[in-house]
Amino acid sequence: MSRILAIDFGEKRCGIAVTDELQIIASGLTTVATGELLDFLKKYTSEEKVETIVVGAPKRLNNVASDVEQVIGEFIKKIKNVIPGITIERMDERFTSKIAFQSMIDSGLKKKKRRDKALLDEVSATVILQSFMAAKL
Repeated sequence: MSRILAIDFGEKRCGIAVTDELQIIASGLTTVATGELLDFLKKYTSEEKVETIVVGAPKRLNNVASDVEQVIGEFIKKIKNVIPGITIERMDERFTSKIAFQSMIDSGLKKKKRRDKALLDEVSATVILQSFMAAKL
């Protein structure tokens, strides 16, 4: 089987999470500067078999797309051009940052570590991926 990769897209940096090859476990992978994300994805997909990339869909409480949605749409077009053959899916990412932050607290991370925004983005990507996997069941 192939992996599923999830992206919590941000204007400065993006959290990345990935499944194991059997698509059973979602794990945080890393955080990448947004400007380096396309190169990271090209390299990662050349080394690992990835069948789907899930990109978070930021929406407001009233279900309207967030301002960053236009930037994400342009980025998805670039992914499709540079890495053809990989399915791109979207997943609602409302509340993922709050869920991620709470899971960091629940796991016992110290306050200093919880302030690490890169770690929060990586955990948020993991939450997006877990939600996507649960929706597939």
